[in-house]
Amino acid sequence: MKNVFKLSLLVLIFTLLSCNDDFLERVPETEIAVDNFFSTEEDLSIYINSLYSFPGFGMYYDDEASDNTATTGNREIKTIMTTDANATTITSGWDWGTLRSINLFLANSDRANVSEEIRSHYNGVARFFRAQFYMDKVKRFSNVPWYEDVLTTTSEDLYKESDSREYVIEKIFEDYEFAVNHILENQPTGAINKWVSLAYASRNALYEGTFRKYHHELKLEDSANTYLQLASDYAKQIMDSGNFSIHKTGNVNTGYSSLFNSQDLTSNAEIIFANIHIANLKNSGTGATVFGNYEMSPSRDLVASYLMADGTYFSGQSNYQIKTFVEEFMNRDPRLRQTYAFPGWELNYVSNYSSGSTNYVQQLNKNFTGYHQIKGFINNNDPDYRNEIDVPVLRYAEVLLNYAESQAELGGISQTILDITINELRDRVGMPFLTTTVITDPVQAARYPDVNNPLLLEIRRERRVELAFEGRRLDDLNRWKSGEILEKEPLGLYFPNLGKFDLTGDAINDIILLDASQSIPDITNREKNSLGITLVYYRVGNVGESVDVYLTNGTSGYVVATPERGAFEDPKHYYRPIPASEVTLNSKLVQLFGWN
Repeated sequence: MKNVFKLSLLVLIFTLLSCNDDFLERVPETEIAVDNFFSTEEDLSIYINSLYSFPGFGMYYDDEASDNTATTGNREIKTIMTTDANATTITSGWDWGTLRSINLFLANSDRANVSEEIRSHYNGVARFFRAQFYMDKVKRFSNVPWYEDVLTTTSEDLYKESDSREYVIEKIFEDYEFAVNHILENQPTGAINKWVSLAYASRNALYEGTFRKYHHELKLEDSANTYLQLASDYAKQIMDSGNFSIHKTGNVNTGYSSLFNSQDLTSNAEIIFANIHIANLKNSGTGATVFGNYEMSPSRDLVASYLMADGTYFSGQSNYQIKTFVEEFMNRDPRLRQTYAFPGWELNYVSNYSSGSTNYVQQLNKNFTGYHQIKGFINNNDPDYRNEIDVPVLRYAEVLLNYAESQAELGGISQTILDITINELRDRVGMPFLTTTVITDPVQAARYPDVNNPLLLEIRRERRVELAFEGRRLDDLNRWKSGEILEKEPLGLYFPNLGKFDLTGDAINDIILLDASQSIPDITNREKNSLGITLVYYRVGNVGESVDVYLTNGTSGYVVATPERGAFEDPKHYYRPIPASEVTLNSKLVQLFGWN
C-alpha cells in the first residue's frame, strides 16, 4: 500500500514544486491576480494542499512540562509558572496569516469550473482548517475577533474588539458541521476526508464541553452538555461507519507499540490520519532525543497510573510509594513496557542522546528522572528505516475515549458503552475489562477532587495511559481545570539508601550510589559486577549540592528532576495574554483573567 502512496506523494510533491513559481505569480499575497487562479480543480487542490499542517515526530515531545514528564527545556507553561510573566514577555499565538489564506480561498472558490460537490468538498476542507485555526485561538485567549472575510489594510473591522467565546465557538462548530457534511469520504491516502474532520470535531467538542463544565469563571456551565453531546455524536458517527477498528496483532506485548514504530500505517484499521514518511523523499525527522538525556524525562507519577496486570490499582500494592525500579515494572499493564524503557530493555540505536550499549542500564543524571521514553523512539540503527516511520496523528482509540468520556459526563455511561470503548483498548493488551461496579481509587480521586464518579475517574486514567506522550495531556489538564497538578515536581526512581542497585532485572548490580562527601574512584579502581561489567558510580545529595543526582532525602528517596515547578494561578494560567504590542495597535482588545 505504501508503494502506491509513494507514487501519489511523488506526483503531489512535484506538482507543488513545478507549480510553485507559477502559483506565486498567479496568487500573490495581494489580491491583484486572483482572477487568474481558482479556475480548475487542480487550482483548488494546490491551494488547499498549502494549508496542510499536521504533527510529525514532535508530537512525542508535546507532553513536556505536564505531569507526564519533567523538562529542562524552555516551555511556555513552565516560564509562566516560574517567572513574573506578562503580555510583554508572553507574545506568541496572535498571528492571523493562515486565517487570511483560508478566507481568501473561500472568497474565490466559486470561480472554479467544477461541480458543486467538488466545490463543497474543498470549501469543507478550508472550513475545517478555519475551525482548527480558531479552536487553537480560543484555547489560548478565550475571546478573539472572528473574521470570515479577507481583510485589507483599509478594512473597517481590522481593529475591532474581540468576539465572545460563545460566539466564536458557535462559528467554529458551524464550520465543523459544514466540513463533516461536505468533505468527501473517500480521498487519497494522506488527504483530509470526512472521518478526519469528524475526529477533530469530536476532540474539540469534548474540550469545549468539559471546559465549560469545570471552568466556572466562564459562567457557561449551562451550555456544557450541548458540546458534550456533539462530541458523543461525532465520535459515534465514526464508530458506526465500520471503517475503523482497534489494531490488534494477537501479541499483547508488542501490538500497542507497533502503532508507533511502523513503516506503513496506510492500511492500518486504527489510523484515521497518519503523517506518512518515505525515506529520502519525505524523511520522518525522528531522532534519539525523545529517549535520551536531553530535555525531557518521564515521571514516576505516570508510571504509577498504569494498573496491575490483574486490573487492580498500583496504589493498592503494599508500600507502592517505595517500589524500586525493577519492582515497578512487575505484573503491570503491558502498555507500560511499550511506553517506558523497562528493566532489561535492549538499546540498539546509540547516538548523542541515547548513549550506552545494548545491555542498557538506566542513566541517572542531574535534572533527569532516570526513566526513559521509548514510545516514539525508533530503536534501529538504519537511518533509512527510521526515516520511513509514519506518525499516527489521529487514532480510532482517541475516538473511543472521546465517546466514553462524553457519555460519562452526560450521565449515559453503561457496560455496553464501556465494552465498545475502554474495553476494546484493554483487550488489545490483555487487560481485565472495566466494569460499572469499579471501586474508587483514592489516589485518582485525590488527583481530580471535582469528580465523584469512579467510572469517569477510570476513563481519565485510561486516556492518560493510552495517549501518553501523544501531546494530549496539557489540553486534558486544562479542560478538566486541573492545572494545580502542574505544581507538583515530577519525581524519578526511588532508592531506599546508598549502595549498589540492580536496574536491569537480572539480580546483578549495575550502579552504585555514593554520599556527596565521597569521591568516585578512577576507572581502573571501580568495582565490577559478576558479569565483569564496571558499575556506574553516582554521587548523590540534596538539591543544590555539587553532586550527580539529587534525591529527595539527600541519601535516599526519589530522584529529583525539576526542583521547582512554580505556582499555577487559577484561572489566569489557563489562558494567555494578548501580546502587549497588539493591544497598543488596537485599544479595543481587552486582556482577560488578570493578564496585563
